[in-house]
Amino acid sequence: MKKSSGAKTKRASASRKPRAVAKQTAKPLWSGRLAEKPEAQAFAFQASIDVDKRLVFDDINGSKAHVTMLGRQGIIPKDSAGKIAKELDKLSDEIKTGKLSIDDTSSEDIHSFLEALLTERLGESGKMVHAGRSRNDQVAVDFRLYLKRVIPQLQAELATVVNVLLDTSQLHVTSIMPGYTHLQRAQPVTLGFHLAAWCAALERDHCRLSDALKRLDECPLGSGALAGSTLPLDRKAVSLALGFSRPGLNAMDSVASRDFALELSSVCAITMVHLSRFCEDIVLWASEEFKFIDLGESWSTGSSIMPQKKNPDFAELIRGKSGRTTGNLVALLTLLKGLPYAYNKDLQEDKENLFDSIDTLSNCLRMFAGMMKSAQFNLKRMKSACIGGFLEATDMAEYLVRKGLPFRAAHETAASIVRDCIKEGHKNISAVSLVELKKHSKLFEEDIYKSLTPASCVKARDLPGGCAPKEVRRQIKILRKKINSR
Repeated sequence: MKKSSGAKTKRASASRKPRAVAKQTAKPLWSGRLAEKPEAQAFAFQASIDVDKRLVFDDINGSKAHVTMLGRQGIIPKDSAGKIAKELDKLSDEIKTGKLSIDDTSSEDIHSFLEALLTERLGESGKMVHAGRSRNDQVAVDFRLYLKRVIPQLQAELATVVNVLLDTSQLHVTSIMPGYTHLQRAQPVTLGFHLAAWCAALERDHCRLSDALKRLDECPLGSGALAGSTLPLDRKAVSLALGFSRPGLNAMDSVASRDFALELSSVCAITMVHLSRFCEDIVLWASEEFKFIDLGESWSTGSSIMPQKKNPDFAELIRGKSGRTTGNLVALLTLLKGLPYAYNKDLQEDKENLFDSIDTLSNCLRMFAGMMKSAQFNLKRMKSACIGGFLEATDMAEYLVRKGLPFRAAHETAASIVRDCIKEGHKNISAVSLVELKKHSKLFEEDIYKSLTPASCVKARDLPGGCAPKEVRRQIKILRKKINSR
C-alpha cells in the first residue's frame, strides 16, 4: 500500500474522517487489562502496521468469512453480521480507489485499524466482529491468504523465465560451445544443452512452490489464541469460504507454526541461488576473455570514468541480491528456533523478511527474463573455444573402451597422448598421426578421427540427459510441458 506523497496530498489525507479514527487506536485492543497507556515510543516500537498493511484485503476477506459464519451460527445477530460484511466491502472499495488511506502512524496493526473503523462507523455492531477470534489466528489466516495469492504469481513469473530460456535453447541445440568443470574447459556441449540445464533447475523451483502451496493450504481461523473457542464456530464453513482445502488440525499448531513461511523463504533463497549461478555464467560470458554473449544495451550500463565500458550490471545485481534472500531465511530460522510452541510476539517479525524475499525474487525474475530476451550469442567464438584444451580426450578414452580396453588403461593412454601433444605444441589430438597414436595403443584405427570433432563428441552423447541435439530437443519438450501444465 503506497503512502501519500506531497504536502497537498498529506493535508487532504489528514482531513479525512478515517485518519481521525485511526488516531483513536492509540488505545490498543488489548488495553482493557492495563490501566496505563503505552508511551508513544514504546507503542511505535511494537506496532507492525507498516509491514502488515499489505495484508489489508486478506484481513477484510478473512473478517467477512468469519462474521458471516458468526451470523449463520447465531453467535451474533444476522442483521449485525450483514452490516459488518457490507461495511467491510465498502472499506475494501475505499482503499482500492484511494478514498481511504491506511494510517501507519498511530494504528498498531492492520487488524486494529479495520476494527476501529468498523466500530466508529457501526457502533456496537462493529464490536461484534472479533467474537471467537484472536489476533493470533487472525494474522495467521491473513498471512496464509496472502501467500496463497502470491505463490501463483511467482510461479507465473518463473514460467516466463523458463519459456524464454527454452525458446533460446530450441534455437541453439546444435550451437557448439565448451562445457566447463572447475571453470576449465572440459567437454564439448551445446548452448541449447547449457540453457536446458538452467531450466531443469528452475522447473524444480516451480515444483517447490507448488509443494509449499499445498502445505500452507489450511485455515487457522477458529483456533483463537491457542486452544480454540467455546463458541459454536463452524470452522469448515469458514475454511471453504476462504478457499482453503481444510481447517488447521490443531489450534495450537495453527497459531504457533511458521514452517510454511520457512518453506517459502527457502524456495525463494534456492531460486535466487540458481539465478545467481546463471548470472555468474553470464558475467563470465560477457567478459572480453570469453566474449560468448552480448547483452542488449538497455540491459547493460557504462562507466562514469572509462568510456569504453559495457558492464553486465543487471546480472551482477541479481547475483548480489541472492544474499538478501539467504539472509532472510537465516533470520527466520533464527527467529523461530527458541520460541515456546504457541504464539509469541516474536512472530511479528516473521513477515518483513519473507515479504522482502518475495519482492526480491519477483523483481529478479522479471529482470532476468528481460535481460535474456536481449541476449545475442557469439556462436563462432563459442565453437572456436572448443579447439585447444583437448576437450575430446574423454571421447578418445571411451573409443578405446569400446575396443575392449579397461577404462583406467584407456584413461592413462589418452592422458599420455595429451602430454605428448602439449610437448609438441599440438592444439588438439586430431593433429597426431595414426602412426603416433598406435605407439600408445594398437587399438587405434582411422575411424578415431571421426570421433574427435566437437560436433561428433556432442552427437555421440545421445543417452537420456546427454547433450546430443535430438536428446536436448526431448528435454526441452519435457520441460516445456512441465512448466506450462501447472
